[in-house]
Amino acid sequence: MNTPIVDFLEKYTASDTVRCHMPGHKGKNGIYRYDITEIKGADSLFEADGIILESEKNMSMLYNTKASFYSVSGSTLCIQAMLFAMKQENRKIIAVRNAHRAFINASALLNLDVDWILPDYRTGILSGRIDLQQVEDKLKATENGCLYVTSPDYTGRMADIKSLAEICHRYGAVLLVDNAHGGHLAFMPENMHPIAIGADICCDSAHKMLVGLTGSAVLHTSSEKYARILRQCMSIFASTSPSYLILASLDLCCKYIDEKIKDDILKNLQYISDFRNDYKGLVLSEGDPFHITMNTAKYGYNGNEFAENLRKNGIECEYSDDNTVILLMSPVNKADDYTRISEALETSFETTYINNIPDMPFLKKLPQKAMTIGQALYMPCEEISIEHAEGRICASVKVPCPPAIPIAVSGEIIDSSCIEIYRRYGIKRVMVIK
Repeated sequence: MNTPIVDFLEKYTASDTVRCHMPGHKGKNGIYRYDITEIKGADSLFEADGIILESEKNMSMLYNTKASFYSVSGSTLCIQAMLFAMKQENRKIIAVRNAHRAFINASALLNLDVDWILPDYRTGILSGRIDLQQVEDKLKATENGCLYVTSPDYTGRMADIKSLAEICHRYGAVLLVDNAHGGHLAFMPENMHPIAIGADICCDSAHKMLVGLTGSAVLHTSSEKYARILRQCMSIFASTSPSYLILASLDLCCKYIDEKIKDDILKNLQYISDFRNDYKGLVLSEGDPFHITMNTAKYGYNGNEFAENLRKNGIECEYSDDNTVILLMSPVNKADDYTRISEALETSFETTYINNIPDMPFLKKLPQKAMTIGQALYMPCEEISIEHAEGRICASVKVPCPPAIPIAVSGEIIDSSCIEIYRRYGIKRVMVIK
């Protein structure tokens, strides 16, 4: 597959042109030479009709979408854009609660009044099963609705996107999917990418599961209608100085997907299968296999202590809490990586203290809402200890990051359940309305 952005940067770098344009470093050293601005021939991200558009069309072809748009501001920009498109259509937003903070912030900026669905939580606030009947009941009672889900979630659990899409379309609703952790799903032995199984719009973080630089993401749509407007929606929130280094990494991502990803996925699926067989019971079996989520508490190990032991033995995990350790793999991992993980695990089993650890708490019911997210964001606020927060109205959200999933959402009244969750996730202070 051709790489139009990379080819342009290579040609421009080789030309030894005197750069009488931004950026100020003038490309004098190392990777700086590939960092340019929208000079002639370099195209413009939000008016793309040249090399950027050509590369985006490559991406769209690989994912079989109506259109795919590049983001150099991560999935955050993609989420802002798809919610802006829904705002333009005056759609009522229904969202599953384990959404990323980026969704909360975008809802606040757009003054959206979100109608939440509380999932059946299994692993603290990280993961939960979506009740299809609850979704149908909500959409049936909502005129001009839209459903927002996160799948895969932070532990790798995947929602039943196909069924959710069928329900949404039955009631004229739009299905939006935060697929930040699932960019590889289109190239698995069975294509499980949201666009392939019914989603109207979704975002992929190219830096999470693919080979893009941090901050690279793609906004996909299966709809001709949204293909015409999403680039403009993105431009409302984006920087007018996009990074060509990140754009180049997306260009190279297309090449990697076209030439290597399917073979690399098959190899890693075998490595992961062998690894899971070696640690049956410890590793949660459901969901995306590249998310190796270990329930350490089940065997009496504190997840944070367990992760620290892995760290001492050369393994840095994606996430840990008292109950859980998550190892996030990708198609580019090699067999030796899994060998080293296994060796570090065995050492951690021998050196980590065993104790009875209570399950991580989660919301059993939604906190009472005092005002909308947007109203709360713009009110005067103050930071206080969680010990004094009960009964106060949450201003901006405080989250464990990763995974950046909110506990109390802006505009909600913080209750004792929220405070218990704050404590277990190590959050000591919160922002509340004065």
